[in-house]
Parts: sequence; structure tokens; C-alpha cells
Amino acid sequence: MNIEQLVGQKLLFAFRGKESLSPEIIQAFQNYHPSGITLFRPFNMDNPAQIKKLNQSLQDLARELGLPLLLIATDQEGGQLMAFGDGTPLPGNMALGATRSPELAKKAGEVLGRELAAVGININYAPCADVNVNPKNPVVGVRSFGEDPALVGELAVAMIEGIQSQGVAATVKHFPGHGDTASDSHHGLGTVPHSRERLHAVELSPFRSALQADAKLVMTAHLGILSIDGEDAPPATLSSNIIHGLLRQDLGFTGVVITDAMDMHAIRQGELLREDALRAAQAGADILLMTTDPQDQARAFESLVRGTQNGQLSQENLQDSVDRILQLKNWLQEHATTPDLSVIQCAEHMQVANEIAEKSITLVRNEKNHLPLKLDAEKRIAVIIPVPQDLTPADTSSYIQPKLAESIRAYHAQTDEFKIPFAPSADETAKVLEQMQAYDVIVMGSINAYAEEKQAEFIRRLLKLGKPVINIALRLPYDLAAFPEASTYVCTYSILEPSMRAVAKAVFGHSVMTGHLPVSIPGLE
Repeated sequence: MNIEQLVGQKLLFAFRGKESLSPEIIQAFQNYHPSGITLFRPFNMDNPAQIKKLNQSLQDLARELGLPLLLIATDQEGGQLMAFGDGTPLPGNMALGATRSPELAKKAGEVLGRELAAVGININYAPCADVNVNPKNPVVGVRSFGEDPALVGELAVAMIEGIQSQGVAATVKHFPGHGDTASDSHHGLGTVPHSRERLHAVELSPFRSALQADAKLVMTAHLGILSIDGEDAPPATLSSNIIHGLLRQDLGFTGVVITDAMDMHAIRQGELLREDALRAAQAGADILLMTTDPQDQARAFESLVRGTQNGQLSQENLQDSVDRILQLKNWLQEHATTPDLSVIQCAEHMQVANEIAEKSITLVRNEKNHLPLKLDAEKRIAVIIPVPQDLTPADTSSYIQPKLAESIRAYHAQTDEFKIPFAPSADETAKVLEQMQAYDVIVMGSINAYAEEKQAEFIRRLLKLGKPVINIALRLPYDLAAFPEASTYVCTYSILEPSMRAVAKAVFGHSVMTGHLPVSIPGLE
């Protein structure tokens, strides 16, 4: 390969298009020789058959141009981040943390890997190995297995083994750990202030386990590590001390390092990538995760070519990086599987989702013994639920209509649903609370009320009505800290249908709630 072709292998592009490859996409492949593509739900994915056809078109184009196998990647974590929306609705990592089951984590990984392989995706940006010790973390939350580094590491290893058993490469993220920040790197640069000793004991522990399990890729975080890079710490993505020093030398990682998206505000400064693409490559990043912007793609390519030609990026560095990428592609070719599309949401996969959901349901409080619910047929239940929103770009919750009321109605016919905004106004709150006078029991499904004061205030006022209220945290378990007076509190960690069915079953006493909180709730003894 010449310099231009080598540089191309360091770039993973994205584009807008679902059905066919536009002349612009074909031209980009001809000009820049990219290593592959990241697929995003709104831009590229409609249904399994369409995705498979699109991916085959991309691989055919690469072959026609004499390019190596394309890396085709997406974010399919389960839970709140499922770019492949038709995949089996796995409840997600924190639900797995509540089960304490490596066996289920491995099964979840197998489901993820098999379904991605069926549509031609060979890289999964999962699992998330961040230790979520900060309740105010706006971007990780339920994407984490929990706050215990040992548990996070154990479940991450199991999921990696499951994903990679299907010939799909797992990507452990966000190195060196995004679990103790109060900022979202999509919007700004966060920092981790802890000592090296603390980093090794907490943040790095799951990554160490994941690397021993042969995770093929590590994704870097766009946050500064003060104990390693000082007060003016750059994002880890741009830090040689982090990538070359900590990841390569200290932890011994020999696989592929990929950046998080290079358009995040934590890293983007002015015209993206004239400088940052080169800095990331110099720091040791093998692959740069690019945006859909053709100008960004061109700038990154030109910056790396020019940097190599003028010696800012050594040809040895470039060649070593591409060698690692080609080794990954060889592994993918050797381990490729070709499942039929019929595996997607098949009975076996749905059973895994249902088992995770049922074993994750966690009873935190039942002080007044409202549970299990035992009501006369004429009694009326009101189910209140906020309309889900994508609370971060790493979120696909807005695609989901939680079936909590429908699931409860399966056990008690006199059940009505009330949808409220994620942040209800005073008038909206008053209107719904007035309607509650006609009901005997209220089921309140909260969605991150801990981080949304208007929703929390709605619930506090609801609790003052003096009626039995079953509080169900449908996402972050921390919500109880926003209304500590609640006497009945259950966690699902997911708004997906298996979790809704599981919690309804448990609330009516048809299953035992065996889940354990994977994180601590502030103020809860």
C-alpha cells in the first residue's frame, strides 16, 4: 500500500443513506480508501433485510476497488443504546449487573454478535466497561454494569466472549474509564481527578480483565486524566501517555485502538481534525471514528497524509497501526459466521432477553407491604409514565413506547395509562394529579427523575395524595434519592418490553424479585 492507502485504513467513515450507494459515497471510497463504516440508526438502518443488502453493497464496492475487508460497525449495547432497532430487546448492562450472572452476560453477547453477523456487521462498539460510581454521570448510567469494578470486569469479559464467539469483534469502552464524570463528552470535556492508584483499582480494573479476555478493540474516551496528563490534560484520545503509555505499555494491549466519535464537543475545536486527527494518530490511535461530514473526512485524510509526508507521523507508526488493523480484518475473515436473518428476535433470543429482565427486577422498598398487588376486580389502577427522550446522543430511548400499562393490564383489566412529559409543567402536573382522585392504586414509572427536577417534583406531589403509589424506576435506579419519602420502590433498569412484562409479573406476585442493586442510591442505607 502507498501512503494514501495506508492512511485510509486508519479512517472509519459514516454516511447518510439506506438503500443504495450514492455517487458521493463511491467517490469517497475511491479517494480515501477507508477502513470501514459506522452505521447509525437514523442514517442507515430501517430493517434487517435492508441493512444486510446495504452492507453487502459496501463490501462489494470495497472488493471492486481492491480494498481489504471493510469494518462495518455499530453501537449495539442493549438497553438504552440499540442502533439496530430490530434486534432482540436485551435490557442492557445495568440490568445484567442486577442479575449478577456472567452466564446471562455471555448469552447476551452471543445474541448481540449473532444478530449483527446476520446483517453483515462485524464490529460491535460494546461492551461499556465504565464503572458508574457517579450518580450524576449523564452519559454512562445504565450502560454500565454497575459500580463494583470486579463485577463490571466479570460481566464485561463474559459479554466479550459471547460477542466474539459469533465472529464479531467486541470493542471495550470508554478507556480509561468514563464512569466518574458529571459531564457528557458529546457536549464538553470532562476530567477524572483521581490518583493513579485509584485509577488502577477502580476505572482500569475492568479494562484489565477485558484485555485478558482478548477484546479485539479498545475505544478511547474524550476526557482528561489529571493524574497522568496534569491540569491541562488533553482528551485521552489525544494523549500518548494514555494510549501508548497506559494502554500499550502498562496494560500490554496489542489490538486495535479506536477513538470515540471525532465530532464530539469534548474534542472538536473549530474546524475539526486538521490538527486533532494527526494528534490522535500521533498519540497511538489506530482508527479514527469519523462523522458523516465529507469535509471532516477530507480534512482528516489530508492531515494524516501530510503529517506522514513531513515526518510529523512516522511511517513506522503508520505501518504498525495498519498492520494491527489488517490483523483484525484477518481475524474477522477467519471467524466470520453467516446466520440467517431468521435468528433476529427468534424464540431462543427472546428467551434470553426475558430471563435477563425477570432476574434483574429489584425490590428496593416495600415498607407498607403494597406488594404484591392484590386488588378486587373493580379497583382502578393508574399507570403514569414520562414520554422517553434521548437524553444523550448515545441513546435510542425515543424510539421506544414503554408498555408498562399494557403489561399491568394483562393482570388487572381496570388499568388506565397517563403519559406525562419528561419534564412536566406545573399545569400539566396539576391536571394529572386531579385525575388521580378516581384511582385506587397508582403505578408511577420514573425515567431519570434524579436528573430532572420537574419530574421529581411531580412524583413528590403525587406521593402527597395519600394513595398507594408503586414507584418503578424504569432507567436509572438513583431516582429514589429525588423522592426519598416513597415507601414502595422497584427498579427495572430498562424501558424495553421484556422488562415491562417482567416488572408487571413481579408486582402482582407471579415471580420473585431477585435482582440486586448494582449501584448505591444516594441517601439510601
